[in-house]
Amino acid sequence: MVISSALVGMTVDDLEHAVDERWTMAYAAALGDHLPDYFDTTRADGVVAHPLFAVCPEWPVIVASRSQSTDRGVTPAEVLTSIHATHDTTIHRLVRPGDQLRTSLEMVGLEQIRPGAKGTMRLRTVDASGHAVATTTQDGIYLGQQSIGDPIADPERPAPLTVERHGEPIQVEIPIDAGAAHTYTECARIWNPIHTDKAVALASGLPDIILHGTANLAHGVSAVVAHRADQRPELVRRIMCRFAAMVLLPSTITARVWPSVVHTGGLAVPFEVLNAAGDPAVKDGVVLLGEPQ
Repeated sequence: MVISSALVGMTVDDLEHAVDERWTMAYAAALGDHLPDYFDTTRADGVVAHPLFAVCPEWPVIVASRSQSTDRGVTPAEVLTSIHATHDTTIHRLVRPGDQLRTSLEMVGLEQIRPGAKGTMRLRTVDASGHAVATTTQDGIYLGQQSIGDPIADPERPAPLTVERHGEPIQVEIPIDAGAAHTYTECARIWNPIHTDKAVALASGLPDIILHGTANLAHGVSAVVAHRADQRPELVRRIMCRFAAMVLLPSTITARVWPSVVHTGGLAVPFEVLNAAGDPAVKDGVVLLGEPQ
């Protein structure tokens, strides 16, 4: 099976999302992150969403892109071989209840790498006034698939946050209960049956249902906010990582958060999230911290 470079340039028009307190609170609750910023409706400025909440409005747009990709020669079977490999989100501001968001998607790259054809998409979320809320660049790998046509690299890929780890990391153990994937699915409104249906997971070659990669990432971001950002989620300006090992349920994961280092635009905090076997589920993670603009 092959993936054509004709996929590049495919777009999904703005999908609209009405954000309310129920959604933002549920997302934080699914992570067991109980910062008052996410729940205390008596705060003068009201509550805000978790920094990684942007993945929630992005998901329906990604699903819509899958149906459109069939018009460019990608079969439904090939779509199912795609895995979320990298994530890089710039947070222009935190989402707030009451936001009317619009999210769009464009396929901006396709290249061949050893595991398969790597497709790159850009997702942009804006508010009702058209002001940027979050911009995400993420790679998906069509495992075992061959790309055809000229390779196309993302012409506007953000420069990576290259940060050396130093000092001793803080280690945070996070219990993941047997129903965590089901809870995250409903609270994030991100539904993929490999996370909730054992029969589908087994048919996909997995040993069982697994926790969402974005849930693992969100747990890492929560640890960074708690231990390196003075519990101020509004300081999170950018989040990037690679996804690797699976997290089975129930289990205990470990977030490792290193001291921050001065970086262009603020302070960069390296982190990773290990599964119960000690393998990195989230690797090469970096959160960029800075005062909101």
